[in-house]
Amino acid sequence: MSRKIVAGNWKMNMNADEARALFEELKNGAFPNQVKVILSPPAIYLAEFAKETKNVHLASQNVSSKSNGAFTGEISASMLESIDVNYCLVGHSERRQYFNESNETLAEKVKQLIAFDLCPIFCCGESLAERESGKEKEVILKQLKEGLFFMDENDFSKVIIAYEPIWAIGTGVTASSDQAQEMHAFIRRIVADHYNDDVAKNISILYGGSCKPENAVEIFSKPDVDGGLIGGAALDANSFMKIIHSF
Repeated sequence: MSRKIVAGNWKMNMNADEARALFEELKNGAFPNQVKVILSPPAIYLAEFAKETKNVHLASQNVSSKSNGAFTGEISASMLESIDVNYCLVGHSERRQYFNESNETLAEKVKQLIAFDLCPIFCCGESLAERESGKEKEVILKQLKEGLFFMDENDFSKVIIAYEPIWAIGTGVTASSDQAQEMHAFIRRIVADHYNDDVAKNISILYGGSCKPENAVEIFSKPDVDGGLIGGAALDANSFMKIIHSF
């Protein structure tokens, strides 16, 4: 059975005092027993927060595709593992768009994470133009095939998938709960086709795209939606807690 997960992507927001205040509100939160809560703050806060995590887990927003060396500004999977950060976002649409990360590059990042027993939160999603032209499923299939499906069943089972329709990220436009369910069911089906039904049943698939307290209950009620990768609403403790309690 797939695990219920709510992950908060803080992106490039909050100075040290602001980040500390939000972390303090959330780190000892009373969460539903069935929900795993993951926070993804800017990288400079990870080492500090990792010393204090109790009820929450930490995810890096990025990782290098290289193991070590002369790559100024990069963060390796071994560095994350050494400070007890166990999750990492891979393939967020902003990384694909602004930093030109290809599926091939993302596959190398996934390999680095798996080598150090870190869990990739692999993001996939289509643009508005791709959806309007009816290519959304083709796009998702290509992203998963090239970014993840090189792994064997055991390694793939460590992955969390986040479906994020690019046209709904930070726009205030949200995919309807039926649209979210359709795409999550499609992702679970292609995982079953490539691996097997047990792997598909047990993998967690999160929805990302303007999920907020007002729509989380309806979206999370869908059978193939296992939680959310939350952006803007994760920057406010009250909003994020409401989303966590939306199951």
